[in-house]
Amino acid sequence: MSKGVDFVLRPFEGLPGETDLVALREVVPAATATARTTAELGARDVVLATVLPMAWPALHRGDGAVMVGLQQNAGSGDASRDLAVALLAALDAPVGTPVQHLGPIEPGPRLQDVLDLDAPFEVTVHEGFDFWTAAGVELTQDMRDSLDRMNESVVPTARLAAAPSAYWARMGDKEFLRWALPHDEDAFLDALARLHARRESGLGPQGRDGRYVGAFRSCGIVVPVWDLAPGTEPEMVEEPLAELAARLEGSLAVTEPLDATQRRARAGLVARQLTLR
Repeated sequence: MSKGVDFVLRPFEGLPGETDLVALREVVPAATATARTTAELGARDVVLATVLPMAWPALHRGDGAVMVGLQQNAGSGDASRDLAVALLAALDAPVGTPVQHLGPIEPGPRLQDVLDLDAPFEVTVHEGFDFWTAAGVELTQDMRDSLDRMNESVVPTARLAAAPSAYWARMGDKEFLRWALPHDEDAFLDALARLHARRESGLGPQGRDGRYVGAFRSCGIVVPVWDLAPGTEPEMVEEPLAELAARLEGSLAVTEPLDATQRRARAGLVARQLTLR
């Protein structure tokens, strides 16, 4: 951790699309999101990408737009500060050149300070990493070879419409739902425990369309995971996800303490938690 930069448990709090930012850092292989710098920084278009060529932290594109790679960990203890350093470096870089390395991260502005918080934040999930070339990035042969390898290994992923920051993914012969949620973790676990005790924590009747298997935490956000029925396509998840989202919201509104059965269910859910960072 860089000296002088305070650790921030929930670094993207206050940003539009906080839960999507976490999802793009952790569970989505190939995606981009739109952003814009503040007027003080020229109201410049920014493309937040999961990964850039050669794992560059950022790129000042030939058309003047700035791209920032989300799936990086500069290790300062504040991911928002790390990404702001990359963005500011790209703004200072000559047009058409990448930011290949970041120096030591020191205290300074964060994404919340350099991005226009009222600008549209729109996520696009891509089938592969060809958006690199679509963005006007000129690739060397080594970079093209890397692009081909990454495209071959990319996990098919789709952003679902029934709930914010919910993503379907096919990994090998299995499909999963991974859903980044903004709720306080304890409140979420209490709400899910109430559903779990009633056998309503899965997708579809009796969970036949998807079984809750656990959750992980990253950047202060909890991301629960459901193991979907074999062969489930993204469109097949929409209706059961909408129903689950409604059940979860209803359970979150309950203020009474958990009963004995619900407490046992919660203990089982907690045992499945994992913190990434």
